[in-house]
Amino acid sequence: MGEALWRPSAERVAAAEITRFTALVNESWGVEAAEYQSLHRWSVEHPEQFWDAIWEFAGIVADTKGDTVLEGAHRMLGARWFPQARLNYAENLLQRRDNSEAIVFHGEDQVRRSLSYTELYDAVSILAQALTDVGVSHGDRVVGYLPNLPEAVIAMLAATSLGAVWSSCSPDFGVRGVVHRFGQIAPKVLFTADGYFYKGREHDSLGHVAEILKELPDVQHVIVVPYAHAGPSTVRVPKAVGLEAFTAGYAPADITFEQLPFDHPLFILYSSGTTGVPKCIVHGAGGTLIQHLKDHQLQTDIRRGDRLMYFTTCGWMMWNWQVSALASDATLLLYDGSPVYPDMDVLFDYADESQMTHFGTSAMFIAALRRSSVKPANSHSLSSVRTMLSTGSPLAPDSFDYVYGHIKKDLCLSSITGGTDIISCFALGNPTLPVYRGEIQCIGLGMDVAAFEDDGEAVVGSKGELVCRAPFPSMPVGFWNDPDGRHYEAAYFDKFPGVWCHGDYVALTERGGMIVYGRSDATLNPGGVRIGTAEIYGQVEQLDEVIEALVIGQDWHGDVRVVLFVVLRWGVDLDEDLSQRIKDQVRHNTTPRHVPDKIVQVADIPRTKNGKIVELAVRDVVHGREVHNKDALANPEVLELYRDIVVLET
Repeated sequence: MGEALWRPSAERVAAAEITRFTALVNESWGVEAAEYQSLHRWSVEHPEQFWDAIWEFAGIVADTKGDTVLEGAHRMLGARWFPQARLNYAENLLQRRDNSEAIVFHGEDQVRRSLSYTELYDAVSILAQALTDVGVSHGDRVVGYLPNLPEAVIAMLAATSLGAVWSSCSPDFGVRGVVHRFGQIAPKVLFTADGYFYKGREHDSLGHVAEILKELPDVQHVIVVPYAHAGPSTVRVPKAVGLEAFTAGYAPADITFEQLPFDHPLFILYSSGTTGVPKCIVHGAGGTLIQHLKDHQLQTDIRRGDRLMYFTTCGWMMWNWQVSALASDATLLLYDGSPVYPDMDVLFDYADESQMTHFGTSAMFIAALRRSSVKPANSHSLSSVRTMLSTGSPLAPDSFDYVYGHIKKDLCLSSITGGTDIISCFALGNPTLPVYRGEIQCIGLGMDVAAFEDDGEAVVGSKGELVCRAPFPSMPVGFWNDPDGRHYEAAYFDKFPGVWCHGDYVALTERGGMIVYGRSDATLNPGGVRIGTAEIYGQVEQLDEVIEALVIGQDWHGDVRVVLFVVLRWGVDLDEDLSQRIKDQVRHNTTPRHVPDKIVQVADIPRTKNGKIVELAVRDVVHGREVHNKDALANPEVLELYRDIVVLET
């Protein structure tokens, strides 16, 4: 079973928000939960009581709550949470109005800024007025092509205060990557910065925006946030105006928050599958809010005055997850730029300077620190940090050892897993439980999670598909442009009818934890950001030299790297020039995360008898695993071409 790497002190257990919540439900509902497992069992057996208790405990602000917590509890598809409620997400994040810090920003360019809660509220008020006057109202889409700036938070809150739907991409996305996303949702307003900084270089954004707008005909206004330069020129960009000019003449006033149904669209996030353009996943206001409040306050122990940094971009769901911490009266510590420039101490410097309490990062970053033999414990105090969060990909057992050996001994290392699809977590941390090597501490409260074998049998202690057997509030309200819900149903419910199948291989442990092994489908997960293969194929196969391609994710040093196999025209060899042109084609038209780390020329590609390429079989061969159901392949002998490839061993 293994010894615990960390156990909370009695004082920490007593002070934890989850301890206070447990006492409350024991008294109010007669639960008699003596430990986490019994509390979790009650939360999934009595979902209406549990989520009602979360609403009250977290102090959700709403015009109307209603008497009904859940309609259709017996089914996942079609279940509705708090169907009578009317609320506003932004209002819940802007309850606090005082001079304490709401947002602190550090940029790679050494820019330092902060906004108080009062200043944040006033900035949102002014921008909301300006957006109203250009016709933005509930249901309109407002998008951000922005670095991780305070203005991204302000723009999101202003838009959602009006009932508009917010969506964002990071500025490292190429033109095609942005168009494939925003082009599906017809935004009315686009926010951008003039540029951003990464690894010591300034990168222009406005040139990309000018190209993007050619394929976004519904955009009526482009608002440019100055970041790379104090007064950027907007002449290159049609319909563009600087933020200062856009908001000129407005003064702070009380915000009239649009009161909307619990399931009113709030965010559109994007998750690529293996075919076609990225799916547009629509998340509701109430479900996002209540799930994040539960994740933050109970599972992460975020409370008033805490200071949370999650290293993320505006194109990853962890940005949305972090921002919601304002509803728990926490301070957001934003960082934009490279986490390893000018050196690998930059985020730890930030932790000490800002008195960070919650340090959020990726498994990839921790693995990189470990490989570089960096020892922050020897160079930094980190006295304020009591929780370290890791997500994106499975946190390797060696990385657990590294954190406690070389970062800080006394902290709760919370590996968490969930993702874009649920804008939340299935399994995550708990400040009152021990941390075991290689294991996520617990299943999230209210989440009826299991590991299923292929026959739908739940197993403990062995690998299976991560599933959820009962509805939860942060399920998507649907996919954009999917009126009958067929694509939504197919994405999550085809394999096990009526049961959410997430696409991860996991094992649940006897003590209630979870071990994540990686993706069970063909979706790639480099750096913890899930991307599909279709966007890569769409670019690579535009090159005349490439006949066809196959791409997989290879497990590599605690992360996943993208490996591209190409079949080339007769007489063409894969040389350095062609490899670079392939990478450039992908980088310029998608995102840097799509760029293959390794490109390998092969003579043929395995496929099923109906002609579909078999990415999963190739992935198994590359990893030395047995390939099942070879009888379904038209050319199973081709799999041998992918075995023991030397360049994939370095």
